[in-house]
Formats: sequence, C-alpha cells, structure tokens
Amino acid sequence: MSSGAPNAPIPLLAGAAIDGMNAYRALVEEAQRDPEAYWARLAREHLDWQRPFTRTLDATNAPFFKWFDDGLLNASYNCLDRHLANGGAARTALIFEADGGEVTTLSYGELHARVCRVANALRERGVRRGDRVMIYLPMSVEGVVAMQACARIGAPHSVVFGGFSAKSLHERMVNVGACVLITADEQVRGGRHLPLKTIADEALSMDGGENVHTVIVYRRTGGAVPWQAGRDVWLHEIEAAQSAACEPEWVDAEHPLFILYTSGSTGTPKGVQHSTGGYLLWAALTMKWTFDIRASDVFWCTADIGWITGHSYICYGPTAVGATQVIFEGVPTWPDAGRFWQMIGRHKVSIFYTAPTAIRSLIKAADSHPEVHPSRYDLGTLRLLGTVGEPINPDAWRWFAAEVGGGRCPVLDTFWQTETGGHMIAPLPGVTPLVPGSCTLPLPGIEAAIVDESGRDVPNGNGGLLVIKRPWPSMLRTVWGNPARYRAGYFPEELGGTLYLAGDGAIRDPHTGYFTITGRVDDVLNVSGHRMGTAEIESALAAHPEVAEAAVVGRPDATTGEAIVAFVVLKGQRPVDAEAQRVADALRAWVGHEIGPIAKPREIRFGDAMPKTRSGKIVRRLLRSVAKGEAIEQDTSTVENPAVISQFSKAA
Repeated sequence: MSSGAPNAPIPLLAGAAIDGMNAYRALVEEAQRDPEAYWARLAREHLDWQRPFTRTLDATNAPFFKWFDDGLLNASYNCLDRHLANGGAARTALIFEADGGEVTTLSYGELHARVCRVANALRERGVRRGDRVMIYLPMSVEGVVAMQACARIGAPHSVVFGGFSAKSLHERMVNVGACVLITADEQVRGGRHLPLKTIADEALSMDGGENVHTVIVYRRTGGAVPWQAGRDVWLHEIEAAQSAACEPEWVDAEHPLFILYTSGSTGTPKGVQHSTGGYLLWAALTMKWTFDIRASDVFWCTADIGWITGHSYICYGPTAVGATQVIFEGVPTWPDAGRFWQMIGRHKVSIFYTAPTAIRSLIKAADSHPEVHPSRYDLGTLRLLGTVGEPINPDAWRWFAAEVGGGRCPVLDTFWQTETGGHMIAPLPGVTPLVPGSCTLPLPGIEAAIVDESGRDVPNGNGGLLVIKRPWPSMLRTVWGNPARYRAGYFPEELGGTLYLAGDGAIRDPHTGYFTITGRVDDVLNVSGHRMGTAEIESALAAHPEVAEAAVVGRPDATTGEAIVAFVVLKGQRPVDAEAQRVADALRAWVGHEIGPIAKPREIRFGDAMPKTRSGKIVRRLLRSVAKGEAIEQDTSTVENPAVISQFSKAA
C-alpha cells in the first residue's frame, strides 16, 4: 500500500463554523458551566418549534433521559418546509446517480411535494401517529422520501439494509410491530439485480408477517415480482393519486423518530430508539460544526440508508440545514474503481464522506490499475474529506489526504455510533490540527472520558473504556421493547450506572489530549464499517443441521478492517480437504441466507471439539490467536482439551 503522505501539514479552514481553538474552548466552557442552558440555546437557534419547550432535560428517571419533552415540532417540517421560502424551493436538494450512471435531480420544492404525497398515501392506508413502518429499499430518492414521509405523519420508521436476508428482515419487522412495509421490486448494485420484493415476501410468509397489512413497492427495474392483491400496491400509483400538500403531525420532542436495529453481543439484534427533537438537533449541528456546511457546498455521504450514517448524514442532517447532496445507488468499483472520482468531478462535490474500507479497496485498485488513480480525475472542488464506520489506519489516512485531497483538504476521522445519533469525537476543520489515526477531541457538550473497569478515570496515555459522563440530546432513548437491555448494556452497574459505555476501548494522548479509538471491547465485529454481533453469526451457524457447535471471532484485515473467522464442530466426523471445502461453502451460503451476505465468514475452520475450560466455557482468546496465525504461547493449563487447538490451524 502506498502512503502518499502530504508534503506539509494540512491547513485549518479559515472562517469555519467554529473558527479557531478559542471559539471551541468557549463552547466547551459554556457547556460545562451550565449544560442545560447550553443545549436549550442551541435547540432554540437551530430548530423550528411549533410549541416552544420549557423543560430542557428531565433526568428524574435516569438513564431514561428526556430532552425538550414539552416542546412540539416535526422533523420533516424542519428538513423541508422551512427551506421553501425566499426562493429556497428551487434549491437543489438531491442529486441521485443510479448504478448505470443515470442522474436525477430534485429541488427542495419537488422533494417536499413527493414527501407530502407519500405521507398522504400512508395516511390513506391507515397509518397513524405512533404506527411503525418498515423500509426495505435500495439507495434511492424513494428511500429518503419514505423516511421523511413517515416523519411527517409521526410514524416511526425502521429501515433494514437491502443486503439483509428474509429472516433478518422478518425478526426486525416482528420485533418492531410494523404494520406497513415499503420495498422495491429489485435493487441494482454493481450491475446485478437483487430481488428485494421476493425476499420481502419470504419474510412476510413467516409467523407474524400477517400483521403487515400493506406492502408498498417502488418499481425500480420493472422486473417480474410476486403480488398479493389487496395488500401490495405500487408506490408510483398511490403517490400520483395524492395531494402535494400535507399538514405535518406535530409531535413532542421525545416522540420516537425511528428504530434502527444494530448487532449486539447477544444473538438478538437490538432496536435502537431515537427521539425527534434531540436527534434532529445534533444531526443539524454536526453538519454545521464538523462539515462546516455552506450554501455553495455539494455534500456526498456514500453510506446506505440502512445504517445510522445514512439516517444522520443523508436523510436528516443535510436536509435539516438545506444542503445540496449526492446520493449514489451503486458500489465504488463499478464499472471500475474510478467511479467515486468520476462522480466527484461530475457533480462538483466539495465534501466527501466515506468509509475506511472503501478507501483501502480504492488504494489497492489504484496501485494495481494506475488508470483509476485519483490523480487521473478532476477533484479540485473538494475542500473537506471525512471517514466513518471504524477508525482509519494512518497509512490509508495519509493516502486519502494526499491523493484525493491534494494535501489541502482536512480529513475528518469521525467517531460516533448508531446509539449516539451523530459525531461525538471528531476533528473540527477550523480548530483541530490533524493527527493520522486519531479522532482528536470531543465536540462541545460531549464529556468523553477513559475509565477502568470500575469506572475510575485512567491517566492520559493509558488505555481503557471509552465513556460519556453526561447525557446529550441525540443519545438513544432505549432499546425498543427492552429497557432492561438498554440499562444493562449502556449504563452498567459495574461502572456505577451513570456512565454511558460506548463499548470501545480508547487511549488519550498525554500532550494533545487527542483520543484514539483502539477497537471494540465486546463481542461485536466491525466488518467494512458494519457492526456484526458474533453471537448472531454463531446462532446462524448452530442452526444448520450439520453443526454441533460454532464460535466466531474477528481477525485484522487490511481492506475490511476485520474478517469473520468461524470455528465449527460438526455433528458428524471432522471433514478434511475437498469435503471440508464443500461443507464450508454450504455453511457460508447458509449464513448468507440466514443473515445476509455481509455476515458470511471469510474463513471456516473445523475441529473435533472446541477448546474449553473445565467449566465448559470456550477459550476465545486462543481462537483469536489461531485466527491471526499466531503461535500459541498463552497459558493453556485451564483448557480441558488443548490438543484440539491444532485442528483449527487450517482454513477450509
């Protein structure tokens, strides 16, 4: 991998939203001096309220915090209606580029009309305030329209990534109690057509699927799809029959805006519930602070709407500040690895926000195919670069800064999570000198710290657990239907019950105070920026009729960050050679069907038994060493059957 380090430090941006370290410190001090007054001021300045709030924070039932709860507002109104006056309706909102290169542009006026029509159609189909709507769509204008339409009528949405399987869709749909599903006939990625409606129908055929009374289908390709009369309707038909005016449903600030499922350390995905007011405030603020968004910018976040990044920095954040943004249906390597660079030049993108996994794959492509090196393209409109999903390794950071940013664009390594709603620790382009591999300093109002396992602060320079000491408006409110899991997972009693546990390890530089994230501390993998619970993959493998037991760990991978390695004990004889390959291929396909292609193990290793302690606990530290190819130098005296470790040394 070529490093391509910039020749000189990347300069700070002059005139940024937070302009200089003194301005940053002033905000930090304001937040520390009177947190409630600080957040109240920001909420009044950056959101439009139908009824102003009088209570800023209600912590009487901590850690179930409430923010601005007696105020009324609507997320869709804040994202659309308030931009329409004084010529704002003509401003470009979305520039959509399809997989095949076709481009569609929508103004804020056109987007508002489409959202209103779909919102009216949902109301006509019986969707009311508080009803949950499941969205299973490709990257599209229709995805943003569907999410905003739900927000307009106060119906919390739950978006499922289009790469997930029927079973994964079904369990989320049933858990959230969805009454309507919005999907597409097919999605198109990298020139391939994937049958979303067929997968959705399989999910609906399972127990509980009958509770979905309406399936709205976006006609993306016109491909043949199964159809159930009375339940299934075409999006374009019901939209065309509706008015382009729709009065928003005014909801209190704590009304759930969406439930988004994320993998945890148990086999059951958890529905992270976000509020309307606090979440939207932070999405708007971080667009202004981190990205320094300006009227002249064209913003492009390459994430999918099925993940939190697509919620905060495609659907809600950019529209809340009236930005122009690019939405892309396809993949960075189709039809070749120059696609991102072509699109930046074609659409004059000025702020580019993508994942380290994508950057590493494009580095590899540029090294082996010079014709798709970024230097071959016009990237002169870029002024800011950002990364999301996992920490970016310093070598990839330097390449991104030099070869894409030309040494002039700050690289914003943003740390945040599904649960936090928006950026928590991130460089500010007018404030923070950059250090490759570090997400630098917390945003004003975020009191981040590093503690030991008893909740005590550790000295700078020592590693520990990353926590947030004070509540903030965009934090998750609960785990849908499981408040005990919320409390135990995010505010554990071992840390005193008052600290938000991020689940990541971190270390803080003793000289600069900068934070560096060192990785997950629970059983969650980060594969291509997607969080995957090891227990969920293990459960899928164990459900296969030939599998007796399975354990899943991650190993470092230069492109995807982590690769999934599965250790499997079969009910029959341990397979070898060609038979091992056959079984491994079958198990990968099984996991792909049970969860989705992103969960397929990179390697599958077979043994006669798992290495366990005498109490029956799998010794995962040994499996992690095996997965990394390390010699076993650890103490194995507590392992009941250490001889089996060598059986797992070879991957099928």
